[in-house]
Amino acid sequence: MKFFNFHTHKFTNHVDVLELVNQYPQEFDATIPFYSIGIHPWYIVEDRVETDLAIIESKLQEKNCLAVGECGLDKRIEIPLELQQLVFEKQLLLAQKYNKAVVIHCVAAFQEVIDTKKRLNISVPMIIHGYSKNTQLAKQLLDNGFYISFGKYLLRNPELESVFTSIPNNRFFLETDTVEENIDAVYNLAAKYKGVNLEEIQKQISSNFQAVFKTDLI
Repeated sequence: MKFFNFHTHKFTNHVDVLELVNQYPQEFDATIPFYSIGIHPWYIVEDRVETDLAIIESKLQEKNCLAVGECGLDKRIEIPLELQQLVFEKQLLLAQKYNKAVVIHCVAAFQEVIDTKKRLNISVPMIIHGYSKNTQLAKQLLDNGFYISFGKYLLRNPELESVFTSIPNNRFFLETDTVEENIDAVYNLAAKYKGVNLEEIQKQISSNFQAVFKTDLI
């Protein structure tokens, strides 16, 4: 594999790309080779939470399930934050139990996510996906043990260049999420911003992948 796409909602089955495809408990596609599975805060259905968690737990025991998520907290939706917090915590505890990384969705709730990690003493890797905020917040996240993944906003917002270049090489991932561009476009821009060639970015992501997912698939 030449590329690792940390977070995507569409499986392209490209020979050069290992894709961590986002899956939901009620819409699971067993043909996807590698995936994360979780309850996104947007799609919490209160009377279905335990059923969804049971499905997630069963999938976490499969080798090709690489992570829990995306899951997290979002203050800009109608679903009560208290319910979001409960569902988030239960998923983090499952990730800890099965030693899986976590793909984090966070909107306007970064302090709450940091506090939750500390309070529950979560030691598995937690990766903030689709980062779009400033260098100061990025440093706070890094200082608290998080990894940060860049994609859509890196492609769309030139002001993120300085944020991205401030991230230590061993603490970032790259993704496409829902954009039309392929992952190589994100890699090429990342290489440009870091002032290295594409191969160096590929090597770095491969190293980061091995550190977080404890395997050498790429």
